[in-house]
Formats: sequence, structure tokens, C-alpha cells
Amino acid sequence: MSEISLIFEAFHFLRPYWLLLLPVIALLWWLVRRGQRPGESAVAGMAPHLRQALTIGRLHRGRFAAIDGVALVLILTAFGAAGPTWSRQPDPFAAQSAPAVVVLAVTGSMQADDVAPSRLERGKQKIRDFLDLRAGARTALIAYAGSAHVVLPMTEDPQVMLPYLEGLSPEIMPKDGNVAAQAVALAQSLLDSEEGAGGILLVTDSVDPADSAALQAGEMPLAVLAVRPEGSSDRGLDGLSVPVLNVTPDGGDIRRIDGMLNAAYRRAQLENVDQPWEDRAPWLAWPAALILLLSFRRGWVSRWGAIAALAYGISAPGAARADGLADWFLTPDQQGRVAFERSDFGQAGAAFEDPLWRGYALYRDGQYDEAVQVLDRVETAQAAFIQGMAQIKSRSYRDGVRSFETALERDADYPEAAENLEKARHIVEFVETTQAQSDTGEDRGIGADDVKFDNESGQGADTQIQAEEESGPKLLSAEQWMNTVDTRTEDFLRLRFALEASQAGAPAASDEAEPEEAAQ
Repeated sequence: MSEISLIFEAFHFLRPYWLLLLPVIALLWWLVRRGQRPGESAVAGMAPHLRQALTIGRLHRGRFAAIDGVALVLILTAFGAAGPTWSRQPDPFAAQSAPAVVVLAVTGSMQADDVAPSRLERGKQKIRDFLDLRAGARTALIAYAGSAHVVLPMTEDPQVMLPYLEGLSPEIMPKDGNVAAQAVALAQSLLDSEEGAGGILLVTDSVDPADSAALQAGEMPLAVLAVRPEGSSDRGLDGLSVPVLNVTPDGGDIRRIDGMLNAAYRRAQLENVDQPWEDRAPWLAWPAALILLLSFRRGWVSRWGAIAALAYGISAPGAARADGLADWFLTPDQQGRVAFERSDFGQAGAAFEDPLWRGYALYRDGQYDEAVQVLDRVETAQAAFIQGMAQIKSRSYRDGVRSFETALERDADYPEAAENLEKARHIVEFVETTQAQSDTGEDRGIGADDVKFDNESGQGADTQIQAEEESGPKLLSAEQWMNTVDTRTEDFLRLRFALEASQAGAPAASDEAEPEEAAQ
């Protein structure tokens, strides 16, 4: 279902009793219009040419009149008072785009160059466009050939995913094959842990017909981007009942896919009874204002009311601003809201005057220290929670613990505050335990790739972790992966995939948290 059809399905009025004014407005309009017709009896005995010359308004009675404009304004006012709506108010602390998992086929056939520069490279280009379009939305990446692997779990930072995406090639895959169904099942396991409905984007050039039934039986919305030459066919892809779009030179294919995946997420938001409906009445103020502008026409009785309304609007007290045309019509917070909904969080943070919204926009833009400073002005559980998230992402773990504790002091039932507090304490405990058990490393010096953790409690010595040189490719443990992040991405993924393929069964989605930490 598209978002347009979802809007029509969800459309309703918050205060429908105001619609009872519509028959009254229609009756008044009819009475006034009827009264404007010239009487026939008064001119019955007059010569036709004289009657035509002396009658005012007869030739123009079918044209737009002042009462028509007044009636339209009243109708728009009644509709606005009724409160039209078709969406919930967005939760400022939840993502406004559906979480998505991108599943990329890294098979031998994807190296064909019949789609320039190659099928695989074109698929990667489309995935980058998809990430740019969904700036700030949670996205994961899975690669598959003869086995399926989580390249990167859910992340809100598309820049983290790009080096992993570039490192994918058939040479690093441990097995040859085309197990699309297994990859999609792995994607569904990732989405099961997400809040709200998500979607899956499968980027491939072919699907084994044996996987077609499994692909169509999934619970999550699935869209397929077929990377193949125009006019070519594949029995597995063409037999799917899910949306299958061929790649296009422009971004139309990606926009359509993003709209389809977000439709399910919008439906889930509509079913969230905890969020109030968003009143769209202000939208009707614009056409009403445009109609009032017609009141300046000569002979219109409503012109003085329009002039008075315009004069009041111009003389209304307010802060003098000359930043641009938008300041004439929108407040700074409204401008910030517009930028926020466009995922332009930097501009939103600069526009917002409300400290809570400004701090949250700065946090979404990655300006963690600035967000913490702004949110110090707000003494709510929400502000403390966002401060904690910003401090954790800036690796100020102890400050994050304090912020989560503050959030619970202000609201003991604040969602996820207790869970995040426990995780933050585990991080602090791990860092301090590691430092307490380590030596100083002074006899080895400090290398360029060393990592230091803060040690506020003074336990142990500062830990220095340095990657050891590898004599040759071999299977690494999960702990050793962290020490090889200075190698090429292709080598890192090859070793990781080989280790996963050597283990019995498919890897669990919860075991895939380390690559994101390594990337950061």
C-alpha cells in the first residue's frame, strides 16, 4: 500500500460536529445570491435596449461575487474547526523512517558488466542512494552468496556502512551459491528486535525459483531491486508477488522503494494510540487567506475586513527578524520542525528555540557536546535521557550513567532509561576492570593506533590496545576481530565470514554487534 492510499484510509475529523455549519453556510449563500437578482416587475414595461443599459449587475450575475468568496472562507473555516487529520503527531524521540535491512547479493553473476559499471557496483550505488534518502534512519546490511552474513547491524549513521559496503565482493564470500531465502530470513531476525514495523530491500540480479515461496511468505514487507539489463528476465524474480523494480538511471526506483517500505511503518504509527492525532487545520488557513486577498476588488463588501485582518497581521507585536522570507510566515520552532522532518538536523538545531527540540536535533546531528549543554536548561526526564545517549556516544560513559540516573529520578517509569542505565554501568565496569588488570605499557611505548579509555575511578592503569601483526590469513576469534580493524575492509570481512561459515548453524543476530563498535 502506498502512502497516498494510507492517507485516504486514515483521514477523519477530530471535531466533526463543526461540519454541521456547512448546510447553514450553504443556505445563507443561496439567500444572498438570490437577493442579488434584479426584480423583473420593476422593468417589465421598459424597452429592452434601455432596460439592458440601465440594469446593474444583470450581465455579471453569473460571475464570481463577494458572497462567493465569503462563503468559501466560511466553508474552509468550518473544515478547519472540524480538525482534519490523517497522521499521528511524530514522537520526537523515535525515528520517523522505517527501520530497513538491505540484503545484497554478492554472487559471481553480479560481476557481469552488462549493467555499467557492473551489476554489483550499480547495486552498491543504489544502496548509497538509499542511505542518503533515509538519512538518520536505522539501517542494516546483509551480504549473501552461498551463505548469508550480517555485514553491519542496525545503525543510524550511514557513513559507518560505506566502507563495509565497498569491501564486498564475491572473492571474500566463503561459499558460492544464491541463498536469497536464507539472507531474507536473517534480515527478518534483525527486524524482530526493532520497535515498529520495518522492511527489507533485496538487491540482486536473480533468485533461485526454489526460494520464491520463502521470499513471499515473510512477515516483513519486502521489495526487490533487480540489477539486470533492460528487457532481461529471471524465472525466480518474475515469479515473485512482492514488488520487483528494475534499476533506473535516476533515483525514481529508490524513491518508490522507500515509499513502499515506509508505508508499513506509517501504518504502525497510526495504530499507536499513545500518540495524539496531528491537527491539520492550519493547512486550510492558506487558501482562506488567498481568497481574502480577492476582497480588494472594487465593489466587494468584504474588502474592509480583509484590510483590517492584514493590518492586524502586519502590526502584531513580535520579535523583529530579517533572516529570510520564511520568518514572515513561520516561527523559529516551526522552521526547525520543517528542517527536522527533512532530516536536516544541523539546520533544525540552528533554528529551534525550544531547548528540548534543539538539543535533540543537535544529538541527531552528531553534535553531542553541544546537545548536552543545551539540554542542561531543561529539567525533564526526556532531556536527561537524551543527554545520557549523547554522552554514551561521545564515550563519556560515567556522565552517561549520571544522566540516566537523573532521568529515573525525574520519572521512575521513563521508557528504556533503566535498561540504558544498566548497559552504561556495564560499560564503565568493563573499562575499569580492563584497566585494573592491565599493565601500564610504558615499556612498549604508544603507537599511532592505540586506544585509550577514560578511567575516572582511577582503577588500574590506562589501557593501550595495539593490533598485532598477522603472519598470514587465519580464522580469528570475536575478541581478535577488534584488534584487526586497521587491516583492509575486504580482509576483515573475509576472515569474519569464513569464521561464521565454519561454525555450525547460522550466526545469531545478537552476535553481530561487534562490527559496528569496531567501525566506530
